[in-house]
Amino acid sequence: MTKSELVEQVAARAQLSKPDAGRAVDALVSVVEDALRRGSEVTLAGFGKFHVSERGARKGINPRTGESIEIAAARVPRFTAGSGLKSAVRGR
Repeated sequence: MTKSELVEQVAARAQLSKPDAGRAVDALVSVVEDALRRGSEVTLAGFGKFHVSERGARKGINPRTGESIEIAAARVPRFTAGSGLKSAVRGR
């Protein structure tokens, strides 16, 4: 599903105009990004949790040269699905 398809679905289900639904989707994404940037979690009960994880430094291989390289540690976004979402995907 693309963002425009998501906006159409939100507009239809929430009985909003497409521009209003687009702003709502943009606002949600912005709020989640800001919270993760600050290191906070965003939990939507029954849906899941967005959080930041620390990925340690590791060794890798340059695919062009085969040379061993050091990949720096990084903060990465993660999503953990909630029980409601897992049940919906399983069809239960």
